[in-house]
Amino acid sequence: MQSRSKSDMKPIRKEILNPGNAYIELTPGTRVKFHFQTRRAGDSRIIDDSRKMEKPMELVLGKKFKLEVWELIVQQMSLNEVAKFTVHKSLCAQYPFISKTLRDIGKKPEERRHCCGMTLQNEGIGYTDLDELLQNPSDLEFIIELFSIELPEQYEKERWQMSDDEKMLATSTLRERGNNFYKASRFTEAETCYREAVGIVEQLMLKEKPHDEEWQELAAIKTPLLLNYAQCRLIAGDFYAVIEHCNEVLTLDPRNVKALFRRAKAHAGAWNPAQARRDFLDALALDASLKSTVSKELKSIEDQQQARNVQDRIHMQKLF
Repeated sequence: MQSRSKSDMKPIRKEILNPGNAYIELTPGTRVKFHFQTRRAGDSRIIDDSRKMEKPMELVLGKKFKLEVWELIVQQMSLNEVAKFTVHKSLCAQYPFISKTLRDIGKKPEERRHCCGMTLQNEGIGYTDLDELLQNPSDLEFIIELFSIELPEQYEKERWQMSDDEKMLATSTLRERGNNFYKASRFTEAETCYREAVGIVEQLMLKEKPHDEEWQELAAIKTPLLLNYAQCRLIAGDFYAVIEHCNEVLTLDPRNVKALFRRAKAHAGAWNPAQARRDFLDALALDASLKSTVSKELKSIEDQQQARNVQDRIHMQKLF
């Protein structure tokens, strides 16, 4: 019987199919994108093809992806290289589960099979070829085309990739960007920035005990972001959303004049005149400089009330 060569016994064997442009050293946090095909070693039948899935694979190195061998593979490749890797079955145990996840993308939740231990034992993973691979593991061949490499400083990280310090910096950047959009009357873009910033702060607040010092510091950062977001929704005429967000601000800071004034405007827009008057007067009690502005707003409510009363009388007369 002929013995296998040392190269055949390596857990990962590489064959270059098309050399790339240049080798780039990949550091932790680098984002790579690649297309792949998967086969059993020595079998021409394709198990998975990312092009048929209409979505390339995307990895961020150092984030403990379940199929660690793919991280090792791409670090051996140049940009735009195409290569075939034959990988020992001991390194591919998680592949059926990764494949299931990729295949399930785009399916409705009720069409997906949840793989708890009992379901896996009784019904399988939900795909016949993957069930076979689970029951009879084998070496796998991956043909990889690495077409995108973005070093950490070359792309804007998604929220889940950020450290807490990076999230704080992103919050500040988003707020500044939102302010610039607002000044340019690009209210939809401004609203998006404020909303994303609020979401990041809320994530950080979840890590702290409510009302502890760190939590209070984050709440103080969240308050102006919520107010800015509420102002954008006010411009859009989404009055009840404004009321909701101003209520939240006032829970954190009951004497917040901007929250009272914007909630008053929203109540006026939603035609809750009694609540609008109360909020306008409460804001004036906290900030006397609003006297002229509040007087105009109260006059506007009074004028609208009179106009509505006239319309109501006309309507009643038509009924009789």
